[in-house]
Amino acid sequence: MRIAVDAMGGDRGPETIVEGALSAAGVNPGSIHILLVGDENVLRPLVEAHATPGAHVEIVHASQAIDMSEMPSAAVRKKKDASILVAARLQKEGAAEAMVSAGNTGAAIASSLVTIGRLHGLSRPAIATIMPTMKKGAVVLDVGANSECTPRNLLQFAVMGTVYAEHQLGIQNPRVGLLNIGEEPTKGKELVREAFKMLERENLNFVGNVEGRDVFSGNVDVVVCDGFVGNVVLKFSESIVSFVTHILKSEIEKRFVAKLGAVMMRGAFSSLRSKLDYAEYGGALLLGVDGVTIIAHGKSSSRAIKNAVLSAQKFVQLGINDKIEERFKEMVDNVANVS
Repeated sequence: MRIAVDAMGGDRGPETIVEGALSAAGVNPGSIHILLVGDENVLRPLVEAHATPGAHVEIVHASQAIDMSEMPSAAVRKKKDASILVAARLQKEGAAEAMVSAGNTGAAIASSLVTIGRLHGLSRPAIATIMPTMKKGAVVLDVGANSECTPRNLLQFAVMGTVYAEHQLGIQNPRVGLLNIGEEPTKGKELVREAFKMLERENLNFVGNVEGRDVFSGNVDVVVCDGFVGNVVLKFSESIVSFVTHILKSEIEKRFVAKLGAVMMRGAFSSLRSKLDYAEYGGALLLGVDGVTIIAHGKSSSRAIKNAVLSAQKFVQLGINDKIEERFKEMVDNVANVS
């Protein structure tokens, strides 16, 4: 499988991206062919330095890169040879089956929409992430692609999230919840009240409104919200993990007995850290584009990039886009063909 990796994106620089991508290619030698997109003069020595036995890698030169601080729409128009745009074109032309970027999120979305396009019948894509719960995990979407949404957008997100949870997490008939400030159908702003009515009418396992406390409970498998709310939830969750880890470490260091206990519980702490660490999931999926775009965290480590590439491979293998389009066809006109 050919996966294009935007090697010039991310806060940690190309070396981290190259190391992670080559590590993914070495997991099952021969199963992934990495297309590193970026400045060849920069990437060539990095590929040689991080050579991985059995890894198939190719450098695709791109003379430009889009910085994190740039306005996505303007940058995509002006920088036609930017690494993220070149990666998207590789997928559009059939030279790659998926792409991964830890760069400017807005640019990744714009490049995918402009170059690859949307799935048939879909009005807007959504960034979907998997959050740990007390049970198996939950798909939360949208977490940043659309700050403004319509009720039908949220309905489409619910359909895509359901298919994703079924095949990525292996959950039969996933429970769908609409994120709101209360459980009653009359609560919240007009957007969620209207979306509630639409979700009730569809052939989904809709359990009603859910509150922020329900995201990690494991009592819901798909959490639907607009991108503004979803991004706040995502960033807040990341900060809580760092906060709890910091407090726990600080308290352990204060007491000798606690230090001994920490040694004995090292395995449990390691397991907890892996469940809460975003690097385990690699990146978030841009659901709804006619291809595969994995958006990795800007601060991604090489391990996070490795897992992002492996996630892209799994998504292609599962054929989730085809399953989403099939589900749209099965449902009423409220879901598909909406502007």
